[in-house]
Amino acid sequence: MTVDEYLDGAPEPHQGTLRRLRATLREMLPDAEETMSYNMPAFKLGGKAIAGYAFFKHHCSYFPHSGSVLPVMGDELAGYDWNTGTLRFPVDRSLPTALVRRLVEVRLAQLGM
Repeated sequence: MTVDEYLDGAPEPHQGTLRRLRATLREMLPDAEETMSYNMPAFKLGGKAIAGYAFFKHHCSYFPHSGSVLPVMGDELAGYDWNTGTLRFPVDRSLPTALVRRLVEVRLAQLGM
């Protein structure tokens, strides 16, 4: 399955929300490979996953592909449901660009990129 096929299979409003997140990640990671990882879309640099996302019945999720990204973000995640590996957000509301930028920055810093 390709990323486009995955997104085409998502119901609305999930699909539109994830397409906006995809566009944001493409802009932030122009040199990243866009691929499927663990059956969900992911962006990789140098073979390392930087960011991923998926849809579920009642929410969408952002995956930093590291259990140490979200715990260091503290108050920046206020209002979101999250655990060490998953940030859940509403199906009809995209993550703010500033938050996505920060998530990517923390992951890249942890990888020394």
